[in-house]
Amino acid sequence: MRISLKDAEALARTALAAAGAQPEMAATTARALVAAEAAGQAGHGLSRVPQYAAFLKNGRADGAARPRIVNERGGAVLVDAGNGLAYPALGLAESEAAWRARAHGVAFAGVTNSHHSGAMGLPVARLAQQGLVALAFTNSPAAMPVPGGARPLMGTNPIAAAFPRRDGSPLVIDMALSEVARGKIMVAAKEGRPIPEGWAVDAQGRPTTDPNAALSGAMLAMGGSKGALLALVVELLCAALTGAAFGFEADSFFIDEGNQPRLGQALLVVDPGALAGSDAFAGRIETFIAAMSAEDGVRLPGSRRDELTARAMADGVEIPDALHQRLLALAAS
Repeated sequence: MRISLKDAEALARTALAAAGAQPEMAATTARALVAAEAAGQAGHGLSRVPQYAAFLKNGRADGAARPRIVNERGGAVLVDAGNGLAYPALGLAESEAAWRARAHGVAFAGVTNSHHSGAMGLPVARLAQQGLVALAFTNSPAAMPVPGGARPLMGTNPIAAAFPRRDGSPLVIDMALSEVARGKIMVAAKEGRPIPEGWAVDAQGRPTTDPNAALSGAMLAMGGSKGALLALVVELLCAALTGAAFGFEADSFFIDEGNQPRLGQALLVVDPGALAGSDAFAGRIETFIAAMSAEDGVRLPGSRRDELTARAMADGVEIPDALHQRLLALAAS
């Protein structure tokens, strides 16, 4: 089923509102999900609408919540999402971080009592389009152990970063810190095939190629213990600094019922003009891009996303018929 971005956003907004999201939450969330769908990140796109609707109906997300600033000092600000869907709070954090970075050179915007935050490359890309360097972090329900452990304590804890360019689209880097997405293990379990060693451990912390044992155990961080320690850095940035819940305190997003996850997000935003200067920064970026582009087969980070988004703006996006029918049913309810 091919659907225009405008129609997709309207359908998602109506479905979320029918599930109990207040108008701003429904609109902001629908816009973010459609942007992710358009950028080729379907896992953070329209397929999330039924999941979010279930969270709203089951009380895992408060549809009446409105984000508010609860603490601030200079370039630092803390936004409370109020246990609602994450996107309105992220939008407030994004706008606060932008003006504070221009005023102070650097800004840190934390979000607490938040939820699943989707494609973190999107907010940093918007900040980079304003000439700012931006990094984003989020923790998530526990999926990975700390180095030497077997019990999942940390989420896959994505990191995103965006760097503005003088005349081109920003460089955007967006990645989770697990060796592989959990969805790939779930697909392997459904198809009855083994997974490569190094993806996961079983419940006793032993390496496994059995996807079912992996699903009852823990995913492994990319890069072994170094990746796990990087995930720990994200966990502490997003939860300890903001007062949010750690990954092991939040119930899985793969179940409709459970607790309000109370996760945390963080945006670190820098105005290049406060350091070497915007012109010097832009020149240095282009020097590196020229070196990258001199090699055949090198693709600039974020370029595929830009191509897919441009195509989706012109032609819409293709979604499964079953998902389209599900969205229509949710909207009608």
